[in-house]
Amino acid sequence: MTKQPSSRLSLEEVAHRAKVSTATVSRVLNNVGSVKNSTRTRVLRVAQELNYQPNMHARMLARGSSRTLGMIVSNIENPFFLDIFRAAEYDAHAQGFEMVVAHTGYEAEQLLKSLRLMIARRVAGLAMIVSETDRSLVEELSGHRIPVVLYDVTTPVDNASRVRVNYGSGIRKAVQYLYHVGHRRMAFVSHHATLPPISVREKAFRETVDDFAPAVTWISRASTDGLEGGRLAARKVLASGFDPTAIVCVNDFMAFGVIRELREQGLRVPEDVSVTGFDNIKLSEYCFPPLTTLHIPRDQIGHIVADALLSGIKRGEPARDVMIEPEFVLRDSTGPARS
Repeated sequence: MTKQPSSRLSLEEVAHRAKVSTATVSRVLNNVGSVKNSTRTRVLRVAQELNYQPNMHARMLARGSSRTLGMIVSNIENPFFLDIFRAAEYDAHAQGFEMVVAHTGYEAEQLLKSLRLMIARRVAGLAMIVSETDRSLVEELSGHRIPVVLYDVTTPVDNASRVRVNYGSGIRKAVQYLYHVGHRRMAFVSHHATLPPISVREKAFRETVDDFAPAVTWISRASTDGLEGGRLAARKVLASGFDPTAIVCVNDFMAFGVIRELREQGLRVPEDVSVTGFDNIKLSEYCFPPLTTLHIPRDQIGHIVADALLSGIKRGEPARDVMIEPEFVLRDSTGPARS
């Protein structure tokens, strides 16, 4: 009869039942050293019968190594971050590593807490897919000798790889397209406008519409990152008395909320108001109408993150700096401006 799992079950009990030393059990379970096939089979059978679950954390600490990677993200609800995590986790699993994730909600204080928890877990490498940062983060990272990958963090950190997106280029592409199809009243919708990766998008929007001044007028409003945040920001735009023919959104997630609010106020997309997003998450293809957006290759970024971490762990490869160029994706949520 198979024993039920017990937290008190020890390596010694497996060794006693299999009539071998604890060292032999350890060699079998870790698949190291030379053990007779008959002995190996007996140990594995006993471990299965007892439902023995080795303490992986203790084993890693004893070896002085870890098979766990960490990832910290700003908003776990936004599919953009999940796509990057999923691709990185796939590569980690293929190399025998696990990946754990933490969520900050764009709070710098929570970011530092999550960073310290990851270090306390002795992760072998750490990816930070975040928009919020401060000097304390740099100081914390500089004290630890593990591979680190930073996404969206503009401040260089010693021995840390960086993956960045040319957000300004992407926003300019969207605004220039809208101008060329007749839009002269544009709004910009964002969240956490003071964070560098967000503010650079609004700055690019302002600079591009200013290139078309005085023909183009504009307004910007911000809320929280999410579906409801998009609705609230669109409501602020319309309540201001400004009558936009196009709304440029900082990301797809907020754009979905913007489209919902426009419809609830009796406006058609794109006949009355065109809407653009940013990221090209999968849902942007399936919303109605399908969303015009800027494509960021989340799978590619996830693979870059995992490769940089694993290469640093296994081969001590130097940090790298990667710049991603967004690609404009034209769909049905945009069209010529209404007369």
